[in-house]
Amino acid sequence: MNYDIIIIGAGPGGYEMAERAAHKGKKVLLVEKANLGGVCLNHGCIPTKTLLNSAKHYVHAKEAPEFGVTTGEVQFDLSVAMGWKKDVIQTLRGGIAGMMKKNQVETLFGEAKLLGSRKVQVGDTVYEGDNVVIATGGSPFVPPIPGADQPHVMTSKEILNVEEMPKSLVVIGGGVIGIEFASFFSSLGVKVDIIEMLDEIIPFMDNEQAVAFRKALKGKIDFNLGCRVTAIDGHNVKYTTKGGEEKSINADIVLMSVGRSPNLSGMGFDEAKLDFDRVGIKTDAQQRTNLPNVFAIGDVTGKSQLAHSATRMGEVALNTILGKKDKFRTNAIPWVVYSMPEIAGCGMTEEQAKEAGHTVESASLPLLMSGRFLAENGKKGAGSVKVVVDAETRVLLGVHMFGGICSEIIWGVAALIEAELRVEDIQEIVFPHPTVGEVIRSTMFQL
Repeated sequence: MNYDIIIIGAGPGGYEMAERAAHKGKKVLLVEKANLGGVCLNHGCIPTKTLLNSAKHYVHAKEAPEFGVTTGEVQFDLSVAMGWKKDVIQTLRGGIAGMMKKNQVETLFGEAKLLGSRKVQVGDTVYEGDNVVIATGGSPFVPPIPGADQPHVMTSKEILNVEEMPKSLVVIGGGVIGIEFASFFSSLGVKVDIIEMLDEIIPFMDNEQAVAFRKALKGKIDFNLGCRVTAIDGHNVKYTTKGGEEKSINADIVLMSVGRSPNLSGMGFDEAKLDFDRVGIKTDAQQRTNLPNVFAIGDVTGKSQLAHSATRMGEVALNTILGKKDKFRTNAIPWVVYSMPEIAGCGMTEEQAKEAGHTVESASLPLLMSGRFLAENGKKGAGSVKVVVDAETRVLLGVHMFGGICSEIIWGVAALIEAELRVEDIQEIVFPHPTVGEVIRSTMFQL
């Protein structure tokens, strides 16, 4: 049972690395304890976006008369939406299985245990590999709040399988997952409250845009910022405000969305002397761990909890195995919140750039500057673009935006930042018109 590479975990980082390694002629064993696709496909990225798309269709149908389209009574059928979600997941699982078979990746289902630098045990069988890659992902973190163990208190995994639409929802945590679920349920008429311990939502979002984004959601979601949840007494979520006042909110469902923890236990990491802490497995820029020929990628490293980051880490690990120079760079990783409206960013915020010692210059424009955005969203459409540059070198440091389909635009910003382009360089790039993305170029002319 000898392999060139053994990969533990078949999420985006694991299965894409397996496919690419096999394409390079390597003999690969991919071990997964549950379903192909990992959390992203089965309990995260894909099912949430599938449900959000259903909600967007509902919202667009209700708004259709403003654009000259008259429909009958618009209704949302949760069971149909859940059925569509299930079909999407099964289709993509089949696609991954087909890709593994096509590239002759051996797939093994079971719980893996690391025995050392080159050995992995699954069941009663020990498999040897020249290289071992740990891609075990993460799980929702549930803080020790009294009452958090009740059936109606759910994580992102359980709430994706609700059978009835609640009338009210309290989301504990104003991060990416919390905002996406709050957006989904509020758009369908559910009363939604968010309780966030920090003073602002989405901690890595540009502060000015975070404020504008919350204003765009005013009337749909109630935000309780700077508040700490103390207990969940039945359906009453008790919390303390920043000023020390004790309050409570009653809700049918409580969503626990305060972050994720790396999956580290029960796989022999301690016995193998693998170096890790509560944040994750420690790795260098090539994703190497302290154990020879053992790599770690994705959420389990704690570096960047994004599916596309996991994929890139897998590519870096593979290139290192193949003898090609590469490293995981964190300066231009785009992120997206698939809410309504969407949020996206890449690079430094203005605050981060100043903390890093840059002399900062920034500029902003509303997305209503785009003819296409106005035509498709109307004057009530909310959104803006903000660019951050180094005032001395004029090099682009970051772009942050919300509104429209910014999730499909932000990748281009990663290319601009990776290339270290100056404002003048970007001004010379021709953007198609009319598009929402051209507002990025227009904002460059405000500097």
